[in-house]
Amino acid sequence: MTSRIGVGIIGAGRIGRLHADHLLRLPAFSLKAIAEAWITEELQTWAEARGIQELHRDGDVLLNDPDIAAIFICTPTDTHAEWIKKAARAGKHIFCEKPISLSHTESAEALRIAAEAGVKLQVGFNRRMDPSFRRLKQLVDAGELGQPHVLKITSRDPQPPSEAYVSSSGGMFMDMTIHDFDMARYIMGEEVTEVYVRGANLIDPMFARHGDVDTAIITLTFANGSIGVIDNSRQAVYGYDQRVEVFGSQGAAAADNCRPTTVELSTAASVIRDQPLHFFLERYQQAYIDEVMAFADAILHDQSIICSGLDGIQAERIAAAAKESHRLGLPVKLPVHDLTVAPPMT
Repeated sequence: MTSRIGVGIIGAGRIGRLHADHLLRLPAFSLKAIAEAWITEELQTWAEARGIQELHRDGDVLLNDPDIAAIFICTPTDTHAEWIKKAARAGKHIFCEKPISLSHTESAEALRIAAEAGVKLQVGFNRRMDPSFRRLKQLVDAGELGQPHVLKITSRDPQPPSEAYVSSSGGMFMDMTIHDFDMARYIMGEEVTEVYVRGANLIDPMFARHGDVDTAIITLTFANGSIGVIDNSRQAVYGYDQRVEVFGSQGAAAADNCRPTTVELSTAASVIRDQPLHFFLERYQQAYIDEVMAFADAILHDQSIICSGLDGIQAERIAAAAKESHRLGLPVKLPVHDLTVAPPMT
């Protein structure tokens, strides 16, 4: 097999451009073209500065290009499933940003078509590749903490997104907390069987206008009886707060926030250290690179995908259950038969 993978990116927003910058620096890839429905002068200038010669308004042009073996789907969420199906039918390997869709039925159909086409499909849950979180996973898998009893995830954004974004994002649980749901499954190595949510609107009334919340505490129950707690906020004034702790029968391990420096200043008046990194692209820069490199390894060496379509749909199921729990004010169970495979389409 060739040592370089021809790539096309569909969607040239913030995340599409981030992936483009990484792909251009990685020897395993050859970025051939980008498709974006809204080609502005600013986008053309951005592409020219990077030597990207092909900009198309129609993503189908990329699917019909024999030199492109893999497609990165970085379009709005409500288009992901359709692009997955089209790329799979064109025989392209697929890297899709989360979530696969806002509908379980649509996601399951997209996974089925990708499986039938025999292409690789990776979902962009980049936090799995964060070095600190991977170390936690290794400790859990190695039994260093004994039997895990409690998982605690803190995930707080430094500032709220725009109202335009909130209106089409699918809500906090599907847009933001879905990363934490995936992290919970990944770290614990167990499926979630029950979700209970307490949500509130404490930051900005615009969330309530769209039937959403901006603050939440979520309790998870895993198949082996262990418990998880996630706390979310759309606004942490001190920075991007991302922490994970696992407590088990033989000990505990925690991953702290990333900061610009590790210097701690101690005086008679106070003890001071740097605030957490403020932007998710800074916090997870290496994770974004590593997930793309893992995608290349999966294609070039026929290795397993680090975050599969099944992982993606499982996180979506938990997010949907969380939304329902918040609506009902009650715990919501996830059906056991849904925990291992996507149901067949009828």
